[in-house]
Amino acid sequence: MDGLWHCQDMPAPTSPAGPARATGSADRAVPNPARQGSIRNANLALLYGLILDAPAPLSRAALAATTGVTRATASALADTLLEAGLVAEVSPPPATGAGRPAAGLVPAAEGPAGLGLEINVDYLAACVVDLTGAVRATVISAGDQRDRSVSEVLADLAGLARQAVSEAGLTVAGAAVAVPGLVEAPHGRIRSAPNLVWQDVEIGAALRSALPETPFEPVVGNEADFAALAEAHGVFDGDADGPAAPLTDFLYVSGEIGVGAGVILDRELFRGARGWAGEIGHVTVQPEGVQCRCGARGCLETVAGLEALRRDGPEAAASALGRAAAAAVNLLDLPAVVLGGAYARPEFAALVPGVEKALADHVISARWAPVAVHVSRRGTAAAVTGAATAVIRRVHADPAAWMAAR
Repeated sequence: MDGLWHCQDMPAPTSPAGPARATGSADRAVPNPARQGSIRNANLALLYGLILDAPAPLSRAALAATTGVTRATASALADTLLEAGLVAEVSPPPATGAGRPAAGLVPAAEGPAGLGLEINVDYLAACVVDLTGAVRATVISAGDQRDRSVSEVLADLAGLARQAVSEAGLTVAGAAVAVPGLVEAPHGRIRSAPNLVWQDVEIGAALRSALPETPFEPVVGNEADFAALAEAHGVFDGDADGPAAPLTDFLYVSGEIGVGAGVILDRELFRGARGWAGEIGHVTVQPEGVQCRCGARGCLETVAGLEALRRDGPEAAASALGRAAAAAVNLLDLPAVVLGGAYARPEFAALVPGVEKALADHVISARWAPVAVHVSRRGTAAAVTGAATAVIRRVHADPAAWMAAR
């Protein structure tokens, strides 16, 4: 069942073009269990999606009316979601007219949760996100990982995972791991993580052995990709510094020791043919510059990575970062750039005006459509939160598959 849970090619939750209905008379005359099961699963996903997206609790009657299924079918499907712990029943508001008000259904905050893990050059992290999208626990351990063996890093990461799960007090539906490097889809092999000095490393099976509480082998993905997904799909509290409405299309740039990017188009991640899209840190910005850990010269991360920022300050970094981002904007017609990771720290706030200027100077359409620059609402926790959110989105998209696999 591992293939059902591979977030590298994880489909986004979708809304059917029309109401999902029970099988018609012709289907009943010649029973087809596979077809009946498929329709039931589609109806289950449809009802669950409505509950997830609703601004207020939905009653069984409202679900039936919205989807077009019978009230009995809607009630049976709702009971299935309740028994699986995917939704919870809440008391109705006081009645204002005739009749008894019906109980409503909401995503179950105490249901199965997503476990996100992150390996970065100078820290490890673990995070638990519940079915509502809320972060229930985050644990971060600072420390340089470059001179450590893979097994040592994984042992410490497993310890953080257990701590986060214990603090959250929830059952884990699955896990995903964010790493700074090229992760080959769909099997999650780390082809190259130059800042960790890792080549052709597989960590999923080892983490599965170290974390028996996770039901499946953890999925491995690029940290900037997961961070971009967190920005596109996260639940945020106190969002005063973020955009007024959720962004649907943007370039997310993650600054750590290395620099990575995630491209979001219509709220979905663009991965490329092998899952390697977004390696903006290895765009050449100084052809005669210093040698990067990848072996090339003048890569963006040699000018705008965290070590360069601390050494040289934000001015040169902002100009190079803005020029590299402008190239992506010109290619993909993106309306916004989000700065995340260390770039979201208050100490690097001076990056924003420099990036804005470079975008204004180098994006050909900027005079008619200026590119907005935002600081990530998830800050330095974006990647680990996004990894946990990816697990939850898979449960959201196909509740029947999760129930069958658990």
